[in-house]
Amino acid sequence: MNQQQALVTGASSGLGKAVSRALAARGLRVLMVARDAERGRAAQAEIVAATGNPAVELLCCDLSSQAQIRDLAAAVRSRVDALHLLINNAGTAFPRHGLTADGVERTLAVNHLAPYLLTRLLLDRLQAGAPARIVNVGTRMNTAMVLDDLNWQRRPYRMMQAYGQAKLGNIHFTRELARRLAGSGVTVNCVFPGVFRSNLGGTDGAQGLFWRAVDRLLGWALKTPEQAAERVLYLLIADATAGLSGAYIGDRMPIKAPAQADDVTANARLWELSAEMVGLPVDTGIHRTVPGS
Repeated sequence: MNQQQALVTGASSGLGKAVSRALAARGLRVLMVARDAERGRAAQAEIVAATGNPAVELLCCDLSSQAQIRDLAAAVRSRVDALHLLINNAGTAFPRHGLTADGVERTLAVNHLAPYLLTRLLLDRLQAGAPARIVNVGTRMNTAMVLDDLNWQRRPYRMMQAYGQAKLGNIHFTRELARRLAGSGVTVNCVFPGVFRSNLGGTDGAQGLFWRAVDRLLGWALKTPEQAAERVLYLLIADATAGLSGAYIGDRMPIKAPAQADDVTANARLWELSAEMVGLPVDTGIHRTVPGS
C-alpha cells in the first residue's frame, strides 16, 4: 500500500498525541498506543475529527509489562506488513521504588526496556517499510547508568535519578541499534524535545513531585506539546535527516550527550543486559543490504 504507517507510544496525551495528530494530518495511517483505553479513545476521536483522517487506530498496552508488549507487537504485526515510522515516546516517573511483574524496576521498565523490546519485535516490519525511521524520545540530564545495579537494589532510590538514568538508556539504545542497523534501510535517532508541560508521571503518582523537580533543576521555559513535536517531526519526515542514524538531536542540531552514552563499550553492555532482561538473543537478526556494513 502507498499510505505510510506509523506507530506512536504514549499517544493519548502530550507529545505523543501531538505527534500522532501531526502525522495523521499528513495523511499517514497512525497506530496510537495508550495504556488507558478511555483516554486513548478520546484522543483518537479528537485526532480523527481534527484531521479528517479516519486511519487512526488505537492499541492499548501497559508498557511496564513485557507480556503486554509482546501482545502489542503481535497486534501490530497482524495489522501491518510494513512499518515506516516508530516513535518510542511513552515515559513515566515513579516517586517510590517498585518492581514490575517481570522483576524490573518500574522506571527502567517503561522508559528503556519497553522501547528496546517493542522495537526489536518490530524490526522486520520496519525493514519491510525501508526506508524507515525510528525516533526515541529522550531527555537531557547529565548522569550515568549504574549498569551493575539497574534495579536500584543496592542504592537508595531517587525518582529524578532513576528517571534520568532510564532515559539515558534511550541514547545508549539508539547508538547501539544504529550500529547494528547500518545498511538495513532503517535509521534510528534520539531526540530531546525540550522541556514542556506534559502528563509525565501523572498517572503514576509523580506529577507534582516531578514537575517541581524539573522546574528547580532545569529552569527552562516550558513549551507546548505541539512545539515540542516539531523536533520529533524533523527527525521523522525532513529530507535533511533521511540518512541520519545514531544521533542525539535537540532543536534540529546535534547536542552533547552524557559521557557514558559516547562509550561504545557501555552501549554494547547495556544492549546485552537489556536482551537478557527481556529474554531476547543479543543478535537482532536484521538483514543488511549494503555490502561491507
